[in-house]
Amino acid sequence: MSIDTSKAEVARRAVELGALLVNDITALRADPRLVDVVAESGCFLCLMHMQGDPRTMQVAPRYDDVVGEVAAFLHARLAFAVSHGVLEDRICVDPGIGFGKTSDQNLELIRRLDAIAALGRPVLVGLSRKSTVGRTLGNAAVRVATDAASVGAAVAAFDRGASLFRVHDVRSHVEALAAAAAVERGSLDSGATPGEAPPS
Repeated sequence: MSIDTSKAEVARRAVELGALLVNDITALRADPRLVDVVAESGCFLCLMHMQGDPRTMQVAPRYDDVVGEVAAFLHARLAFAVSHGVLEDRICVDPGIGFGKTSDQNLELIRRLDAIAALGRPVLVGLSRKSTVGRTLGNAAVRVATDAASVGAAVAAFDRGASLFRVHDVRSHVEALAAAAAVERGSLDSGATPGEAPPS
């Protein structure tokens, strides 16, 4: 169970109640106390990239090199978290699909996701039902992608290094990603015991 917050006190209470992961869309920039909550509790942390803030992020986002800039940002925020006592092996990173990026920038991030994976931390992506994914089917006005398109985008992200996925239709994603993982391994043996989901 995760808590999606940038506020230290919200995170502290959620962790006390059993949350295992703090997902901060500001990557520890909004509340200077949040890094201490994470470090002291030993919980997991997701650092996400976002250009601007939720009110302004989609107003003409601009990058010289979206992948290089997102990777550099996440590298810096990872170093910040570790320097403040968060265990590196408890941190994952999220390129922030749809958070201050155009559709083409989002697709470029997925196409070159290996550059984010090269940071050495698990990469989380949230592609499910995003408008960028929906627009790949040719309708520039679409606001919500189909589940089939979402699954296709998730498999493409998996092929490029993503290992954590935020989704709506869980079963279809689990089945598609299990098949993709088997192809990647070249084997049906996932190491999971019968009845368990294969490792991502």
